[in-house]
Amino acid sequence: MSLADVAASAARDPQAFWLDAAAGLDWTRFPNQAHDAASDSWFPDGELNTCFNAVDRHVEAGRDDATALIYESPITGKSARFSFAELQERVARTAGMIAAQGVEKGDRVIIYMPMVPEAVFAMLACARLGAVHSVVFGGFAAPELAKRIDDCEPKLVLSASCGFEPGRTIAYKPLLDQALELARHKPTAAIILQREELSAALQEGRDLDWQANYAEADPAPCVPVASSDPLYILYTSGTTGTPKGVVRDNGGHATVLHWSMGSIYGIDTGDTYWAASDIGWVVGHSYIVYGPLLKGCATILFEGKPVGTPDAGIFWRLVDQHQVKVLFTAPTAIRAIRRSDPDGSFIDDASLSSLQALFLAGERADPDTLLWIADKLGKPVIDHWWQTELGWPAIATCFGLGETEIRAGSAGRAVPGYRFKVRDDAGDPVDAGVVGNLLIEQPLPPGAFRSLWNNPVKFQAGFVDFPGHYTTGDAGMIDQDGYIHIMGRTDDIINVAGHRLSTGQMEEVVANHPQVVECAVVGATDELKGEMPVGFVVTRPGCARLDEVHSELVASIRGDIGPIASPRSIYFVDGLPKTRSGKILRNLLRDITNGADISIPQTIDDAGVIEPIIEQVERKAPA
Repeated sequence: MSLADVAASAARDPQAFWLDAAAGLDWTRFPNQAHDAASDSWFPDGELNTCFNAVDRHVEAGRDDATALIYESPITGKSARFSFAELQERVARTAGMIAAQGVEKGDRVIIYMPMVPEAVFAMLACARLGAVHSVVFGGFAAPELAKRIDDCEPKLVLSASCGFEPGRTIAYKPLLDQALELARHKPTAAIILQREELSAALQEGRDLDWQANYAEADPAPCVPVASSDPLYILYTSGTTGTPKGVVRDNGGHATVLHWSMGSIYGIDTGDTYWAASDIGWVVGHSYIVYGPLLKGCATILFEGKPVGTPDAGIFWRLVDQHQVKVLFTAPTAIRAIRRSDPDGSFIDDASLSSLQALFLAGERADPDTLLWIADKLGKPVIDHWWQTELGWPAIATCFGLGETEIRAGSAGRAVPGYRFKVRDDAGDPVDAGVVGNLLIEQPLPPGAFRSLWNNPVKFQAGFVDFPGHYTTGDAGMIDQDGYIHIMGRTDDIINVAGHRLSTGQMEEVVANHPQVVECAVVGATDELKGEMPVGFVVTRPGCARLDEVHSELVASIRGDIGPIASPRSIYFVDGLPKTRSGKILRNLLRDITNGADISIPQTIDDAGVIEPIIEQVERKAPA
């Protein structure tokens, strides 16, 4: 069926459409109903186990020898491969190890680990028991980890002795010790995976050795749970104060991830799929762990970086080595590769015969980056958009449904099941091509969040501004052909002398310059005009004519958008502050520009880029 046919089917009879999708899974009790309006729950009378569907059912179907998980760690020089039968054994024994500490259905377990196979085993083991896992990015600061411990009150913490970044080792155990000391809630135990590169001292009476307890554990069976029971809690990045814990259910989540692998990504059982992300983020949950395994694919767990471990060719070599069919990464990874290898020499050296498409998400993919990598690869490069709250793509080019038309600057069209609207601040519809508040009509499709852990007030806040709709927090517009353009967060729409301007649109113009690798535009407070745009630009290595580039960028913005958008300043910097998932910290840049107090998020990837930016802004040296 074409995208149009599938979208029409989903809109015409969503109950039948999603029950049909649910039939792709094994249920201990198949649901009689897709959506219950009173409870806003999906498959309310259904019962299943997500781990069984991701692991055991493939073994029972005779695919026990098929590859399930591939571990590649260029940062340590290690690799491993696990069949579905081996994955089943590891997960079942890990579940037994967890159960031996008293963890039962409904209990919470925090997983504070690096990108190692045991972290995947732990996630699936929790699902196997009906326990609720909460993965916290490895190396996260102790005070933030303590907030998450107090919020979800885990019975158990699973961690490791250390993790790695290029050129440095991060000791996790001291951070965990500090967090457990700060937290009011005290888990009964912490199980620590000792990595051979750095061991950790265990605290008697609380800490347990992973390897020893795993060796003594008996395999645990799968525990059926209600479709609406929580599978995991994932705290959104950059939160302050009370953490915002997105709760994902079991049935809706498994249904849509299984469906999306084929319909959006064009992935079949037995293919190899690689989401180059981290399990600390929603992409890692959905498309490193659950989505591919639910579909019966081989999935790659990558402990490394797109550049520097060891070079900008690591992605392409691994694609060839493992015959990856679809690669999914963040635009910032491609920009890093482009900066390190501007001519695409590593791409030219690779075959990439297995690769059918590259998907981008995590932040807005500027057209210049998208077109550069599409030209170098000679393959479809597909931007798509979603959020932690949604759990799976909401806007995309559905490659698996035969959709191939890509419109640079757009994340695609609405994925079947989603109904997008654009409204002005008063709640009135806007014309096609006009930027406004991007909304999704309720009910949200399966897989989207149904609650926030311990925070019903904050959950409801996402639906009150525009009744009957979920407020995405993004500004966007829908063009005449139904393509949706994400223009940035609504607070990235700035008001210059009464004119509402999109900083995302300005970034598009700046990124089109041949010397620009990446950029960010933010609004600076201005006494006369209210706000004015300020740009931060990273140029190609060796660019020595910054004065000329500065003049050309100003001229391009004035010519493409208008004189009103002319930037107050453009700063040339060596790097932009980003989260570890690759999102540019525009709020931080805005605070620096406005001389506000600086709060550096714990999710920042490289804090070393901040001080040079502050110094340049304070010198007021635009070029």
